[in-house]
Amino acid sequence: MALDTVKTADGQGEAQPTRRSVDTKNLDVRLARGEAELLAAQRLRYRVFYDEMGATPSAAAAAEKRDFDDFDPICDHLLVVDHSVVDRSGGGEAPAVVGTYRLLRESVAKANRGFYSASEFDLSLLDRNRRPDDNFLELGRSCVAPEYRTNAVIQSLWRAIAGYIVEHNISLMFGCGSLHGVDPEALAVPLSYLYHHHLAPPERRVRALDSRYVAMDRLPKEAINPREALRTLPPLIKGYLRLGGFVGDGAVIDAEFKTVDCFIMVPCDTLTERYIARYQSRGGDAE
Repeated sequence: MALDTVKTADGQGEAQPTRRSVDTKNLDVRLARGEAELLAAQRLRYRVFYDEMGATPSAAAAAEKRDFDDFDPICDHLLVVDHSVVDRSGGGEAPAVVGTYRLLRESVAKANRGFYSASEFDLSLLDRNRRPDDNFLELGRSCVAPEYRTNAVIQSLWRAIAGYIVEHNISLMFGCGSLHGVDPEALAVPLSYLYHHHLAPPERRVRALDSRYVAMDRLPKEAINPREALRTLPPLIKGYLRLGGFVGDGAVIDAEFKTVDCFIMVPCDTLTERYIARYQSRGGDAE
C-alpha cells in the first residue's frame, strides 16, 4: 500500500517510471540494519521527494541532502537493496538502497511521540471505537528510485509488508495518501470520487484536524464518472483501494511536500488469503 503512506513517489506528481530490466536476484528486501542504512534511505527519500517531486526542504534537509524527521529513529525502515550497485554517497562503499517504506507500529508510537499522521488527522476515533483485536500500523515515506519502479520491485516490497503484517498481528494499516498539488479545486474530481465511493464507515471515519480541514465532497456524486475519476488517482492510492481501503473525512494541504493528503486505511481482515498469498508468493502482479 502503498498507505504516509503516505509521501510517495507515486503519490506525488504521477512520475512516470523509467522502465528497466531489474535482476531480482540482486535485490534484497529487508529492514534497515543500523544508522548507515537509515541514512541511505533518507538520501533516497530526498532525491525522490525534493529533487524529483519538487517538495520544499528545510535548511537542514537541504544542507544534508536527506529527508529526515523525529519519527525516523523509532520506525522500522523497509529497504530494497541492490547488491549489484555500489553506493559511495555515505563516504564508504555499500549496496545501493533503491526503495524504502517507513513502518510505525502502534506499540512503538504510543511509547514515544505518537503517529506522524496525527499532525494532520484526529486519530482519537480509532481509540474510542477500538476493537478487541485492534493493532495499528502506520505506513509512510514510501519511495522507489525511478529506474526501479517495476512490477517486480513493487511486488517485492508488498510481499515484505504482508509478512510484517502477519508477524506483528496488524489489524489496520493507515497513513496519508498524497495527491500532487496544493489547490483542492484542481483536485475536485479525485477528492470527490474518494469521498463518495470510498468513505470509511462511521466508526472508522477519522477526520482531518479542524484547523487543517479541507472538504473533499467538492462535486456532487452524480457529476462524477467513477471510471474516469479512478484514472486521476495516483497508483499507490489505487493500490490501497484494491486492497479494500477507504478514506477518512477531510483532506489536508501539506505545503512542504506540495500535496493534498487524505487519510487512508486498509483493514487487514479484508486482505483475503488470496491477497496474502499473492504478496508472499513469487507470482502475481504488483498493485
